[in-house]
Amino acid sequence: MGRRTYGDTFAFTEKIARATADHNFQVSTDGFEAYRDCVVHSLGAKKIDFAQFIKIYGAPREGEQLYSPAEVLDTQVVPVYGDPDPERICTSHVERQNLTIRMQMRRLTRLTNGFSKTWENLKAAFAFFFAYYNFCRVHSSIRITPAWKLALPATYGLFKSYWRPSTGRLLALFFVSLLSSIQ
Repeated sequence: MGRRTYGDTFAFTEKIARATADHNFQVSTDGFEAYRDCVVHSLGAKKIDFAQFIKIYGAPREGEQLYSPAEVLDTQVVPVYGDPDPERICTSHVERQNLTIRMQMRRLTRLTNGFSKTWENLKAAFAFFFAYYNFCRVHSSIRITPAWKLALPATYGLFKSYWRPSTGRLLALFFVSLLSSIQ
């Protein structure tokens, strides 16, 4: 978590470098300039294929600056490093995830009074959201939770310990233990 700055972008890409395997994969980002240097510096040794998907926006319509995004006039695909597959260059998956987060977390809805007053509170809210999203929420497209879909061994252990068959949901104890472990 962080701001949209060069320093935070570099820290983010370094985390990705530590969390990913040393084999070729494709990275697509928006047009934020810091990604060009940070992604190549942090992930270039892993033989990534990197491209930017840049949207050109028009001026916002009069009186709608707060509520409506500006119209997308054009898009540009800019290969930056390696040999990215043009068919796979997009940012829609991340944009969809951001929309889901924004719509389901009260702290991130627009023009809200439910904001987090500290970074720690915001981090805890994100941890709670992702625990619910991945371990409890049954997704309509796969008809089970993503954790069950992946059949992770750790997931089985968590569910075996905290699963309540009568409700089909994890107990609150799981969330308490999860939130206490991130502090």
